[in-house]
Amino acid sequence: MSALSNGDPKVYDILKKEENRQAYGIELIPSENYASEAVMEATGSIFTNKYSEGYPGKRYYGGQEYVDMVERLAIERAKELFGVEHVNVQPYSGSPANTAVYFGLLEYGDTIMGLKLDHGGHITHGLPISFSGKSFNCVGYEVEKETGLINMDAVRELAIQHKPKLIIAGYTAYPRKIEWAKFREIADEVGAILMADIAHIAGLIAGGAHESPAPYCDVITTTTHKTLRGPRGAMIMCKEKYAKQIDRAVFPGLQGGPHDNTTAAKAVAFGEALRPEFKEYAAQIVKNAKALAERLIENGFNLVSGGTDNHLILADLTNKGIPGKVAQEALDEAGITLNKNTVPFDPRSPFDPSGIRMGTPAVTTRGMKEPEMVKIADWITSALENHENLDQLHKIHDEIKKLCKNFPVPGIKI
Repeated sequence: MSALSNGDPKVYDILKKEENRQAYGIELIPSENYASEAVMEATGSIFTNKYSEGYPGKRYYGGQEYVDMVERLAIERAKELFGVEHVNVQPYSGSPANTAVYFGLLEYGDTIMGLKLDHGGHITHGLPISFSGKSFNCVGYEVEKETGLINMDAVRELAIQHKPKLIIAGYTAYPRKIEWAKFREIADEVGAILMADIAHIAGLIAGGAHESPAPYCDVITTTTHKTLRGPRGAMIMCKEKYAKQIDRAVFPGLQGGPHDNTTAAKAVAFGEALRPEFKEYAAQIVKNAKALAERLIENGFNLVSGGTDNHLILADLTNKGIPGKVAQEALDEAGITLNKNTVPFDPRSPFDPSGIRMGTPAVTTRGMKEPEMVKIADWITSALENHENLDQLHKIHDEIKKLCKNFPVPGIKI
């Protein structure tokens, strides 16, 4: 990065500090991952110079031959990867993708159903203060207090009562598999469109570690980073019958020119996910999450739903006597990055919740496996037991740095 270091040493210095943080820390935020060097090269490519409002073969500016080529490649690879009829790769991120679905398929004031935010859903699934909550009549379903699981009979009863036009399945803090077939039955019974938001589990689905929603859902949205390990961005997949409405909602409904450098990087990431080794990666994410969860349970942690089926773990720290915010800050000092998180029926504020959320996509990308998950669980335990002892937290970080040297981050030389 000689051009950056010479041209703007202040930005370069900040970037190098972040590089050092990533290289010598354990990244457990389940929505974060490490893109390959190829994905990063495409993201930083000359495609960032181009404007291309419209779609392949129908643009509003000239000079689109190669933009069309790379967008078509991304679309075809996504279709092959997920087995879907139509793909729009232009959404800037997950929230705009969800908004586009609502904008294209609903009228303002229509009823939608999604999992409540404090039970594991997303802000775009109906949070009252978000665009979704202000624009639509949002009905939230919950997990059971005793089990931490979604009760599909309760979802059905709620759907029959409120007759939603759209039902959303897919979450940001739900550690179990989603029953796509049962959601399809409910949607059919009440005449609803079924939407899957697979932002968190797209890589698990692409790698065959989780069942695909494609046979059951009318529309699927996903980010292209997280477990899919691509650039920051999103896409919408749908049945052909909804293709025109979705495309019009994305452009010109909500967006102008797509980010062509990101589109190129999406094509690269989808190509990587089509390789056999990606299946091994997806399977290892789940193995690592289960190993991490099992060790945390052995160490006295109370995990929501009692464990995990996917890439993420949600822990209620009430029995540990430490709030999630304090835990997050202590773990930062120890070189472990995760996020404070509400737990179902949390009596505490979302800004100072009872829980923490963690996941295994990033550490799995580095090549870590079950033995490392045991070490990480023990470090988390020790850090929280010594959360007021900076010397002890920094000693843990020193141990973590030694481990990290054996598992380099793609694109970072240590």
